[in-house]
Order: sequence, then structure tokens, then C-alpha cells
Amino acid sequence: MVNLIEMSAKSKNILKLEREPVGVKFVKDSDKVIIKNDYDGNTKTRYCQALMRAGNGESIMITSENISCPASAAAFGLKPLLGMLSSGQMLFNMGLFATPEAGKKAMDGMTRLEQGQYTAVILCPLYSMEMDPDVVVIESMAEQLMWISLANIFETGERLHYNSAIFQATCVDSTVIPFVKQKLNSCLGCYGCRDSTNIGDGEALLGIPFSKMENIVQNLEKLSDKAMKKARSKEAFHSFRY
Repeated sequence: MVNLIEMSAKSKNILKLEREPVGVKFVKDSDKVIIKNDYDGNTKTRYCQALMRAGNGESIMITSENISCPASAAAFGLKPLLGMLSSGQMLFNMGLFATPEAGKKAMDGMTRLEQGQYTAVILCPLYSMEMDPDVVVIESMAEQLMWISLANIFETGERLHYNSAIFQATCVDSTVIPFVKQKLNSCLGCYGCRDSTNIGDGEALLGIPFSKMENIVQNLEKLSDKAMKKARSKEAFHSFRY
């Protein structure tokens, strides 16, 4: 098992993160015997709120009993998708899309886990995970997410293609897509998380498949030796006269 405490500390220190990187694990009934942490599985919560709390040091377990957001419940396969959501009518009523048809298209494009495949989702700071997570979610400023994205392609130079409908930013874009596709995915947030959490106006989200996390941290260390240090010094800007 990777040293999660060290991985978390290096990520925080190099990037100067204010929130904790959050580990997310999808749990089946057969896995529950390995869960020992004192997870809060009673408080009614939206997934974005659980992510916010985990970024502040708490441990949370989400199940069909305590999840209060129908969209994220469906994304994790904990509950069926409501008709008002699948039709796009709810998104239209919320003023998010011009027509129910546009809302429906957004919902049709969501990546979701199979119904009943998992019975719980656990979230806690990466340093306190008692098992390797499936996904690491980082909620932070664009500059910090930029360096993580660059660290991911540091050895390949390939282009990144992020996937979002600006709805279900935390559950689908930052968690389910990285888990299912095994690729980084970043998003700008959405109505739900900006209404329900303390995410800052200048903050966004990035989901990282845990399988890529060790390599990303190693590449962040290399970037911090030269490129990051120089860019953050803003030497070129300070010498610019206009």
C-alpha cells in the first residue's frame, strides 16, 4: 500500500493547498468488514457537502439512507434517477438550461455507476484513508489544478480533454468519470456545489484516479524544482514595463 500520509503531505506542500486532498472509495457490502474509521453515516448530506467536509478533515460515509441529493444518488447507483431529472424538466425549472430538451441532453450524457453495484461511498482526507481510495478529489484554485494537470502529462505531452456539463460537478465530473474512465477530469463547479458548499468563486475541482496519483506526485516534485518556482516568482511579469 502506498504511503498515503506522505502522498498527501507532498501534494499539499508543493501545491500550497488550503483544503485536504480527499480520498473517495466505493464500497460493496463485502468490503464493509474492512471499514474501521468512525465515519459519519447518519447526517443527511449532499455529496458535494460531504466532499467539503472531508476537505476540512472529516470522515463521511454516504449510503442510500443519508444521501440527500437525487442526482448524485443516481450517479453512484444508490437510487434510481428521478423522472423529473431524467426528462430535463427539473434543470429547466431551475433555470439552468433554456429548454427541458437541453436539460435532458445534459442528463443523458452523465456517466453513472450501475444501480446497486456499490452500497456506500466513503470520503475522508487522503492522509487518513485506511485503504487505497478509488479517486482523489482536489478542490482548489485554478493555478494549483493546472500543475496537477501538467504533472499528469509531464512524460507524454498529450493533450487533456476534460468532460463536463456544468451540472453534477463533484459527483459525476470529479468522481465517477475519473473512476470509470481512469483519466483525470476537471470541472469548473456547478449550481449545486456553489449553492450548497463553501467553494470559493475562484476554486474549481479535479478528480484523479488513484492509480495515477503516485506518478503525479513524483512529477509535481520535478516541476517544483524549476518550472513551478519560476512561474510563481512572476519574474517576467515584474520586469515587464507598460
